[in-house]
Amino acid sequence: MARLSVNVDHVATIREARGIQEPDPVLAAGLAELAGSEGIICHLREDRRHINDRDLMLLRQTIKTKLNMEMAAAEEIVGIAIETGPDLVTLVPEKREELTTEGGLDVLARPDHFRGVTERLKEAGIQVSFFVDPVPDQVRAALECGADIVEIHTGHYADASSESEIVEQFNRIEKAVETGVNIGLGISTGHGLNYVNVKRFKALPEIEEYSIGHSIVARAVMVGFERAVREMVELVKDF
Repeated sequence: MARLSVNVDHVATIREARGIQEPDPVLAAGLAELAGSEGIICHLREDRRHINDRDLMLLRQTIKTKLNMEMAAAEEIVGIAIETGPDLVTLVPEKREELTTEGGLDVLARPDHFRGVTERLKEAGIQVSFFVDPVPDQVRAALECGADIVEIHTGHYADASSESEIVEQFNRIEKAVETGVNIGLGISTGHGLNYVNVKRFKALPEIEEYSIGHSIVARAVMVGFERAVREMVELVKDF
């Protein structure tokens, strides 16, 4: 049975659109846990465009399940992660000009750097996940750098516009998942998944956890946050 972790970044995005104090991503995280989420995700970006240091501190103090801190492998943020002590860190690429994360981490480009960051985080007792594109060589490189888990980027699958392209992208994900399982990595997946396109993943029971945020926040506008989370929990738990 797969688990759902809820990303609360876009609750903070709505808050920052007005520069006020609501809606509060910390409150949303509590509601998500009550609705059955088995983890909470937040991305502390270097530019603090949505989640900020206060959010991270309060999430660490209040989360009852698992806190997954997404972050760039940047010195300032590594220090904050070590000080805060999330249960899991997910290393992701980060560009100031992007609206959202556009692809997976290019582990092959800077293996020594990522290995060093991973060692520091694990010395602090933090599990480490690498967010990678569905490319077997990137999955293997994540293991070589010390990752415990790979999160397979599903954004290209989610953006595909034809059935043939959807099948092609899903097959890439399937091969990456198989690679990760065969070398002993934990497997999660996320980015762009929603209440419709996630259903195809029932064919991949090897995936242990789904990281989903934007589609849940979007649905919550219509039906309420707890119900939106509960509906996604019901979908993925049958995988």
